Amino acid sequence: MNELVLLVEIVAVFGLLLAFHALFKKVGVISWVAIATVLANIITAKNVMIMGLSTAIGTVMFASTFLATDILSECYSKEDAKKAVYIGLCSNVVLIVATQIALRYVPSEFDYADGAMQTLFSLNLRISLASAAMYFISNMADVYIFNKIKEKMGEKALWLRNNVSTILCNCLENFGFIWLAFVGIYDGMTILTIAASTSIIEAIVAVLDTPFLYIAKKIDSSKQEKI
Repeated sequence: MNELVLLVEIVAVFGLLLAFHALFKKVGVISWVAIATVLANIITAKNVMIMGLSTAIGTVMFASTFLATDILSECYSKEDAKKAVYIGLCSNVVLIVATQIALRYVPSEFDYADGAMQTLFSLNLRISLASAAMYFISNMADVYIFNKIKEKMGEKALWLRNNVSTILCNCLENFGFIWLAFVGIYDGMTILTIAASTSIIEAIVAVLDTPFLYIAKKIDSSKQEKI
């Protein structure tokens, strides 16, 4: 059941990103990074089993930020992709600040949401900082690797630069985050097991985003032909 939901989520999330690209062009894709970063940090609190592996459900939403920066690099510019990463980082910081302030309010007798908000947003500062740091590092690395491969190979092999940059940087983000957040709490083997199992799912999602990047480039080409 979860595997089917995952496929539906991939089509829905990546499809919505393409809609943002088609409707709002560069601004839409950059805006998507801000939206996806905030949503991913909220929904990733829920863990599920997919193909026998424990996985946070923020995986697809996080992956869409890599697809978005690849679209920006391919259809617009490297600088636009980097700008999107900075905006995503700022969105992450705003989420942390806003939710932590909200939790400091004393609820009224009529409140029904405080308990759920405390559970969802009472984040350990170390985990929050680890998430923000690895988001920024991995997405910047994705922009760098994608564009380096493009410089070497030109316009050909879009699938190669997309998959190499996305898979490597997804794994970088995953292993880096697990290590920064849980070293000293879990033993080394546990950290390695958690990171490896999540990376398998992330690699599958990264491969599945490739057709959507080709569609995004086709959308961009169609717009340029009409100009």
